[in-house]
Amino acid sequence: MSRQKLHNIVFGTDTPAGRWFDLIVIGLILISVITVILETIPSIGDRWPVFFNKLEWSFTILFTVEYAMRIYAALPRRKYITSFYGITDLISIIPTYLGLIITGQPSLLIIRVLRILRIFRIFGMGHFVSEGAVVVQALQASRTKILVFLSFMGISVILLGAIMFMVEEGQNPSINSMPEGIYWAIVTLTTVGYGDTVPVTVIGRILASVVMIMGYGIIAIPTGIVTAEITNTVFGKTKSNNMICPNCGNTKHLKNAAYCQHCGEALI
Repeated sequence: MSRQKLHNIVFGTDTPAGRWFDLIVIGLILISVITVILETIPSIGDRWPVFFNKLEWSFTILFTVEYAMRIYAALPRRKYITSFYGITDLISIIPTYLGLIITGQPSLLIIRVLRILRIFRIFGMGHFVSEGAVVVQALQASRTKILVFLSFMGISVILLGAIMFMVEEGQNPSINSMPEGIYWAIVTLTTVGYGDTVPVTVIGRILASVVMIMGYGIIAIPTGIVTAEITNTVFGKTKSNNMICPNCGNTKHLKNAAYCQHCGEALI
């Protein structure tokens, strides 16, 4: 088989052979991931260790052959090897070989699930990748605000943890140090509420109530920051008067829009 033909099968999803190839690979990936998950269950993994070991080596050999085929068929090879999919394909087969030298790494095999991202190419959903770029751009644009927010949260949990420690010290066996107080503050402020560390004094419970109410408001802040940046990314920011609707004065329009989305007036 020629290299070009193999490339059309291995990398092409617009042909029946290429689509079937990727569907089979994804099916094997799903089965291998399920195998790794089942192996971690003591009642199953401890009962058939040899079977799971043979199964894992079978998957690894198949994926190694597939990886070699992709390298051979790639045009150019370096672009595939250094791409996200190429690196993921390589990492997904390393743990098994690494297990010959270092034991106790079976959970690393779960990284194979990342390879299922190929399904976006199979069903012609590649535009989701570009949509994902919008989220990445929004996160990059809001990183300063999020950093400030996280800094504020860090200071808050340290302060609240210290106060709770001083209030509960000597009366609460679960809060006998500042780290335990800080842990309580993080769990409470994020509204997780494990219940393993709770205040027992009246003042401590009052403080906990205040922190719980604060948590509901604070937890929405990063969501609002990122949402605002996504809106700016999708709709764009008006930098000149030619994007102001002459009829209704609206300034938020889709990028490259010729008409106002509110009143339908032609944009100047």
